[in-house]
Amino acid sequence: MTLRLTIHTIRDAVEPLYGMREAESIARMVVSERLNYNLSQLVLHYDDECEIANLGTIVEELRSGRPVQYVLGKAEFCEERFEVAEGVLIPRPETEELVYRIAEMAKRRAKILDIGTGSGAIAISLAKIVKDAEVTAVDISTEALAIAERNAERLGAKVRFVEADALGDLSHLGEFDIIVSNPPYIPQSNIVDMRKNVVDFEPHIALFVPDNDILRFYRATAENAKKMLSDDGSLWFEIYEKAGEEICAMLREKGFMHNELMEDANLKPRMVWSRR
Repeated sequence: MTLRLTIHTIRDAVEPLYGMREAESIARMVVSERLNYNLSQLVLHYDDECEIANLGTIVEELRSGRPVQYVLGKAEFCEERFEVAEGVLIPRPETEELVYRIAEMAKRRAKILDIGTGSGAIAISLAKIVKDAEVTAVDISTEALAIAERNAERLGAKVRFVEADALGDLSHLGEFDIIVSNPPYIPQSNIVDMRKNVVDFEPHIALFVPDNDILRFYRATAENAKKMLSDDGSLWFEIYEKAGEEICAMLREKGFMHNELMEDANLKPRMVWSRR
C-alpha cells in the first residue's frame, strides 16, 4: 500500500466522525508518527510503498471514536511531545496560548504552582520556558501524576509533583509568584452536545462540573491564592468561555481587584489574568 492510499484509508474511516478536513489531519498525524516523517517527507514519499504495523487495529480504534492522541500515546504541546493516556486530559492549543502568555510576563526564578496538572503539560512547559523557574504541580490523580513525572523526566524538566486535592487547602506548599490552573469547567449538561471522542474517552473528572456550581474549582483556587501568592504575584486561569464575567466578579469578591479577561486565537474569552 502506498503512503497516499494509507492516508486515504485512515481519513475515510474517521471522516464520518470529524469531517474531511480534520480527518485528513488525523490521518497525516498517524502516518507521520508511525513512519517518523515530517510534512515535507510525507509529500516527497506520497507514492512510495509503506507499511504501518497494526494499521487495521489503529483504524478500528479511530473509527470507534478513540482520540488519535490516545491511539498514538502522544500529544503535541508547546513544541514538545507529551505522553497521554485515558487517565489524563489531552492538552489543547488554547492551553498553549495560556502558557506563552504566562511565560511572557514571568520573572526569572519565578516560583510557579500548577493546580490540576494532568499530563504535566503546563508545568513542564513553563519549567522549560521560564528561566530558572521553580515549578510545583499538583493533581488528585495518582495515574495522572505518574504520567506527568514520566513526561518531566523524558523532557528534562525539573518539576516538583505533589498529590493533592485542588478543592482543599494547599497553603502547606508554600508561597508562589504565579499560580495557574486549567480546572474542570464544562457544565455537566453540556455532555449531550459534545463529541463522542471526548465524552467516551477523556476523564470526566478533568472536564465536568455540576451545573449549579461551575465555579467550584476557580473559587477554591482563588481562596488558596489569597494565602499563597507573593505580594506582586499573579493568578492565571483557563476558563469556560461563557463564564468569564462571572469568574472576574468572583475574583473581585475574593480581593483580586485587577482582572483581565483575554481572548484566544479564535476570539473567544478563554483566559483570565488576575492580581490583588
